[in-house]
Amino acid sequence: MTGAVVVSGLGTLGSYGVGAASLAQALRTSVPCVSEVDRSGGYHAPEGARLAALVQGVDFSALLKPAAARRMCGPSRMSVAAARMAVRDAGLEATRDGWDDCEVVLSTVFGPVDFTERLLAAITRDGPETASPFHFTESVANAPTAQIAIEFQARGPNVTLTQREAGPLIAISRAARDVAAGRAVRALAGSVEEMTPLVHGLLDRFGGLARRTAEDVEASRPFDRRRNGILAGEGASVLVIEREVDVRARGGRVLARVRGGASAFDPTASRIGWGHGAQSLAGAAQRMLERLGLDAGDIDLMVSGASGASAGDRLEAEILARLFTGRRMPPVLAPKSITGEYGGGSLAAAVLAVGGGEFGPTAGFTEADPALRLTPHAGGRLAGGRVLVSSLAAGGAGAWLVLEQP
Repeated sequence: MTGAVVVSGLGTLGSYGVGAASLAQALRTSVPCVSEVDRSGGYHAPEGARLAALVQGVDFSALLKPAAARRMCGPSRMSVAAARMAVRDAGLEATRDGWDDCEVVLSTVFGPVDFTERLLAAITRDGPETASPFHFTESVANAPTAQIAIEFQARGPNVTLTQREAGPLIAISRAARDVAAGRAVRALAGSVEEMTPLVHGLLDRFGGLARRTAEDVEASRPFDRRRNGILAGEGASVLVIEREVDVRARGGRVLARVRGGASAFDPTASRIGWGHGAQSLAGAAQRMLERLGLDAGDIDLMVSGASGASAGDRLEAEILARLFTGRRMPPVLAPKSITGEYGGGSLAAAVLAVGGGEFGPTAGFTEADPALRLTPHAGGRLAGGRVLVSSLAAGGAGAWLVLEQP
């Protein structure tokens, strides 16, 4: 990067509610807000997972024009609402300058599933001539990114990433590089996901979701010995990325400085799972720190992408053990136990972590796994500072991001 780039605004919504204050409260109390998924469609196995971190009861009227909202799929509505919050938080809502060169970068794993399902159901049932243009235009993965650009008349690069769990961090790294290099004046970057009964049922049938056992309730248990899957979630988180000099010039607030990021690929991973390439992935993270002029000892806090996946958490723990060999292990947060996997809630939590504050104990963690040799944050006040954010994706992708106090 050729200049200091910062996060000047944050918008987020998820099962925890709307806005950063709602997320901060959920992280303090360590109580995930979960709902039972509609199983009437027959997608689920009889004894399968039942819970997800769903967005429910959100009134979008204060953030979206009703006429525009009616034409949007769920992910588009959530994305534009989160972007509107982020722009408002950055103090840019009344600004007309800079939008011609504003970049939009979003990540998604599954895209607008509900509209896609509706479109295909109509074609299958009544024939292709009945396909709804309304559903078609909002069934593609880049619909939310395009809707944000339309909302703000952002005419810069418009990018949609599909790198599974690693996507949110890659999106922020891409946006920060482009702003630093002058390819965009500012960027709106983040992640969005909807969790429909179809996706939830398929994830469960592939063995990805946490299930209730004879001993335990259904819950995400990052790094815990009894972890048996993720808590699926939905929502949207969008950050405003700008040059620090521009934010300071207008008297804006800086939430975090984006020191830099990196991504890598583990070729030992299957298409749907995690591999065993801890050494190569840890090497990629170490090279990123060296490129940024940092050492593992300079990290004050870890925001881990651990989500309760058995193999995924094991790989994450192995990478951290290699990365911090001979160094103290900083406190490790695992916010996906609260926000759920997908939707960018963990990304928003990382921005909040930079500023410090009180974080509750890691939800779902009660018994350490001796094979991992890692105990996540047990609760209490953290000073924030320089934060290393990590996220490993099923399929082999990995991404890291360094955020720090300005």
